[in-house]
Amino acid sequence: MATASKLDQVLAQAKEYQATREQGYRERALKLYPWVCGRCAREFTHKNLRELTVHHRDHNHDNNPSDGSNWELLCLYCHDNEHARFEELVQYGDTRESAQSTATYSPFAGLKDMLAKK
Repeated sequence: MATASKLDQVLAQAKEYQATREQGYRERALKLYPWVCGRCAREFTHKNLRELTVHHRDHNHDNNPSDGSNWELLCLYCHDNEHARFEELVQYGDTRESAQSTATYSPFAGLKDMLAKK
């Protein structure tokens, strides 16, 4: 039981530290930036402001410059999407093809000739 109590204390301290840290940069970010999601452009009011999150562009939650240059405001959905994309990048690397080929098919090639025949 003593280890469970110690674990509970450690978890409570970690949660308190995270909440305190988030409260500081969240309040500053909300003062610096308009209440609009940086991805989907959804606008927020006091009524739904809890759905607007602060995203750290470099994914380092301890990097909180006072000018807010490492932050962007994202709605819950865009924030989750950004972190999912980052996790995929970490796990699988860059999945884009390094040499993207250009399309050679031209769907409108010869259209002028076809229209002229009519």
